[in-house]
Amino acid sequence: MEYKERKRWLFFGLPFTFTKYMIREDMITVDTGLFKTVENDCYMYKVQDVQHSASLLEKMFKLGTVICYTGDTTHPQLYLSHIKNSKAIKEFILEQSEKARLKRRTVNMLDIGSGAVDDIDVDD
Repeated sequence: MEYKERKRWLFFGLPFTFTKYMIREDMITVDTGLFKTVENDCYMYKVQDVQHSASLLEKMFKLGTVICYTGDTTHPQLYLSHIKNSKAIKEFILEQSEKARLKRRTVNMLDIGSGAVDDIDVDD
């Protein structure tokens, strides 16, 4: 499955911007610009968390913003701004990022602070 979306104006949700998003099973691609085009890719396995937000104007025009928190160096927070089908895209990114991490066998370990390190005495 693949999503192709454009960044839209908040006014009536018209797609008169030069930013295009392509969300595939293995990668997110963001193309920006008219005279100077910049293409940025982020592999799906690097996406750690996804957030959906929608302001009042976005809700009125059935738009939303998806924020991807990634381990990518160029875009630690990747914004997919003012897009249609934003909730479906968010769910798709969550599912595909988890599948990509399992496929590449990359596991994120979190230190939840068990306190065991604080109990160790170190002699100077």
